Amino acid sequence: MDLDPLYFQQVAARAEELERAMSVPGAAANPRTFKELVREHQRLRDLSLASAEVQRLLRVMAENAELLAASASDPEMAEIAREEKAELEAELPKAERRLMGLMLPPDPDDSRNTILEIRAGTGGEEAALFAGDLYRMYTRFADSRGWKTGVIDASPSDLGGFKEIIFSVEGTDVYKTLRYESGGHRVQRVPATEAQGRIHTSAATVAVLPEVEEVSEVEIKNEDLRIDLYCASGPGGQKVNKTESAIRITHLPTGLVVACQDERSQNRNRDKAMRVLAARLLDLKRQQDHDKMADERKTQIGSGDRSERIRTYNFPQNRLTDHRINLTLYCLDQIVEGKLDEVIGALQARDIELRLAAQMGSSR
Repeated sequence: MDLDPLYFQQVAARAEELERAMSVPGAAANPRTFKELVREHQRLRDLSLASAEVQRLLRVMAENAELLAASASDPEMAEIAREEKAELEAELPKAERRLMGLMLPPDPDDSRNTILEIRAGTGGEEAALFAGDLYRMYTRFADSRGWKTGVIDASPSDLGGFKEIIFSVEGTDVYKTLRYESGGHRVQRVPATEAQGRIHTSAATVAVLPEVEEVSEVEIKNEDLRIDLYCASGPGGQKVNKTESAIRITHLPTGLVVACQDERSQNRNRDKAMRVLAARLLDLKRQQDHDKMADERKTQIGSGDRSERIRTYNFPQNRLTDHRINLTLYCLDQIVEGKLDEVIGALQARDIELRLAAQMGSSR
């Protein structure tokens, strides 16, 4: 790929400008503005490093070609040069894809924390157990990334799964990483409740919502809310179960309903419920915007369409299939333990290819 030196000079100049702005006394007084400066600086720094890596690989490949030409009479040296060439030819496309991805206009949602909602679908108790497996898979993946998770609300099933569980994930580039998980997830396995050993198919849905950094980002009027208080159910002791600490908030204009009973404090439950409501309203707005831009939506894998069946987990064959990119992996036992990097990496790479193709097509 051809790299425009002038463009990367501008990137470096902008990075220096941001560094000066961040070092000004009192720059952190406005946390939101300062956070935006840090995000942009990090993106430009990553872009510069990715560009330098591509240039390094191109330079080494040119040196390798010279070495190959000069070692015609030295079979041992020629063999070493050929091995190095094969390694470089494998590394360069990866480095170029990373660089191209960083050159795309950043999505403002990428750096947001995230709220995940997992709901059991068809399949009764087995679907609830599968929802529990998905929750465990995502929390383990989050732990491997150093992210923080916290349950907002949960409806356990009788056998230890979840009819529904809502939880937050906080860390670096959480939404950028997890955005591809929205949709229908299907499992094929012999349920614990099946005495005959027959394979059943069950389902669960996952919604990945970018969290609103400040509730004021979306307009929520007090007169548009109906707030109901009730006693929490489930574990937590008598104090939880005998006080009206649980909150149910209904957003009247949209009909969205959010409940939270995880905390003993009514105020903390209200704050958590408002976080979820704000995230759902933001997601609703994004969906409406996507519907208006149908062509763009077709070029993005992480569109968030929950009606789409995105993935099948086949336990008898230890197989995971992602239907959006025709990816099949035979390491399901590791994936359900939270090792999602290969799956998400493939989705990100394909998403970048589609977006780059769309951008290049629109620039012609």
